[in-house]
Amino acid sequence: MQLNLTGKNFQITPAIKTHSEEKFNQLFKRYTPVNNVHVVLHIENMDHCAEGTLHFHGTEIHAASKASDMYIAINELVDKLSDQMHKHKEKMIDSHRHSS
Repeated sequence: MQLNLTGKNFQITPAIKTHSEEKFNQLFKRYTPVNNVHVVLHIENMDHCAEGTLHFHGTEIHAASKASDMYIAINELVDKLSDQMHKHKEKMIDSHRHSS
């Protein structure tokens, strides 16, 4: 698993990098077949934005979040990606159940 953090017109501080790694490590522990994640952090007007793309079970999952604080945006991004991964995993399980 590989985590790529990119700041667009935004300097990624060591604290933000550490926070992101901790949150995504929780996600990696829950869903082990994650290959890599690319996260782009940027600021639009007064909103802090986090966009992420991850490769999971041969599919690409994308999510984005906006918040007043970058830490909150990262937390929301991880939650959205986790929800999408759970839905995808459930679809995979259901398709295997119905194909038998």
